[in-house]
Amino acid sequence: MLTNRGMNATGKRLATTAIAMALAAAISGCAKDRMTTGSISRSSPMQLDQMSSRELDRAADKLGHRYTRDPSNKPVALSYANVLQMNGRTDQSLAVMRKLAIDHPKDREVLAAYGKALAASGELEPALDSIRRAQTPEYPDWKLMSAEAAILDQIGEAAEARDLYRRALELKPDEPSILSNLGMSYLLEGDLKTAETHMRKAAALPGADSRVRQNLALVVGLQGRFDEAERIATKELPPDQAKANVAYLRSMLAQQNSWNQLKDEDKRKNKGG
Repeated sequence: MLTNRGMNATGKRLATTAIAMALAAAISGCAKDRMTTGSISRSSPMQLDQMSSRELDRAADKLGHRYTRDPSNKPVALSYANVLQMNGRTDQSLAVMRKLAIDHPKDREVLAAYGKALAASGELEPALDSIRRAQTPEYPDWKLMSAEAAILDQIGEAAEARDLYRRALELKPDEPSILSNLGMSYLLEGDLKTAETHMRKAAALPGADSRVRQNLALVVGLQGRFDEAERIATKELPPDQAKANVAYLRSMLAQQNSWNQLKDEDKRKNKGG
C-alpha cells in the first residue's frame, strides 16, 4: 500500500489536480446568500452538481439569452457564470465575472464569485486578492476563509492555509466542505493518512455532498485500496450518478496510466512485505 513517503510524482500531480477541483467547490458556496449554489431559478430546485452535461448545456443556453439582454443584472450574471464554470467553460465564466466585477467593484458577493472564476482559470494571485477584498474582518465569512485557504494551498502556503481552515471551523464547526478541503491540503503534501482522517470525518457528517465522497475515494484510491474507493464513490447514489463518480475516480487515477501504475506498485510492495 502507498505510504506518505511512497507517494510518487504521479500521485502528487493527481493531488494538485484534485486540490484545484476542491478549490472550485470551496468557492462555489461564497456567493449564495440569496440563492443556493448552482440553483438556476426559484422554479428550478435542481443543483448544478446533480445535472448532466446536457442539462448544464441547456441551463447555460437559457441563462445566456437572459444575460445577453441585461449583462449588468447581477443575479443572472452570477448564475450564468456559475453554470459555465460547472460545465467546464472557465474562460467564458471568467469573462462574465470580469465584466460584472467592473460594474460592481465593491460588491462582496461579486468579488467572491470573481475570485472563484479567477482561481478556476489558474490566476491564483488575483483570485486571492479578490477573495480577500470580499472578506470583512468584523463579520468574517467561513466560506471565504475556506476559499482563501484552498488558494494558499495551491501556491504552497500550507501552514497559513491550515490555520485558515481551522479558523473557518471555529465559525462553522463540523462543516464537511471545510474538513474535506483541509484533507486536500494534506493530500497535496503527500500525507495520505492524515488526509484520509479529515476526509472520512467530512464524509460521515450530515450535509456532505458527492464531491466530499469523491475526494475521500481519491485519497483511498491513491493508497491502492481501489475496491473500497469505488464503493465510497458510489455510496447512496442513483445508478447514473454512481457511474459518473466512478468515471471521475478512474479518470483521475488514469492520468499517465496511474491507475495501473499504482496498482502494480501496491502489488509489488505487498509481495515484498
